[in-house]
Amino acid sequence: MITSKDNDQLKTIRKLAQRKHRDRAGLVVAEGEDLVDAALEAGLEPELLLRAGEDVEPDLLAGVSTLGSGTRVIGVFKQRDGVLGGELSVYLHGVHDPGNVGTIIRSAHALADGPVILGPDCADPWSPKAVRASMGSAFARPPARAAFADLPGTTIALERGAGVALAEVQIDGPVVVCLGGEREGLPETIANTAGVLAHIPVRDDGPDSLNVATAAAVALYERNRMARYA
Repeated sequence: MITSKDNDQLKTIRKLAQRKHRDRAGLVVAEGEDLVDAALEAGLEPELLLRAGEDVEPDLLAGVSTLGSGTRVIGVFKQRDGVLGGELSVYLHGVHDPGNVGTIIRSAHALADGPVILGPDCADPWSPKAVRASMGSAFARPPARAAFADLPGTTIALERGAGVALAEVQIDGPVVVCLGGEREGLPETIANTAGVLAHIPVRDDGPDSLNVATAAAVALYERNRMARYA
């Protein structure tokens, strides 16, 4: 039973709250039973696993948790790299919010057979906030990384008010839905070279844009629906 806050395993967990240490070690922290179970179900072996009251004093485990209420279990696992492919995947460029990145990973896991592909200037998908937002989907369907020029299949760039409505886009073969950050959107180099430029119609009296995670979910649902009933 760990009884000192200076224990090496607790120090490791504290360090992994910082991206530079996660990147250097290639590790990710899973907090809580649901995320730890998701990692184990995805076939990951824990590098470290601490349960409150069994392996460590509960107050000490709470002290290294990023959750406001503490946690009953924390696991440390190896990060995994996703593999490009599938009939439907998502490419993100400049999505800075880790909650949005994690939510999109979860939506893609539910609605697409390909991964979320991270381009430049995206939030760390292995940050605590992103992993929680993914609800464990980051372990089952880890994100991939690639340049826009290397994406497989036809690219659909989503830009508010631009191009045709997404539901009107008819494409055979693999599709990659491309989204940018809410404020900046996609850079012109991507919007101008994508296979298709499309938008999600919104009500005239509503807001002029959607949260990027919401837009991704809508786009994935629509492409999934079109593929099922083609």
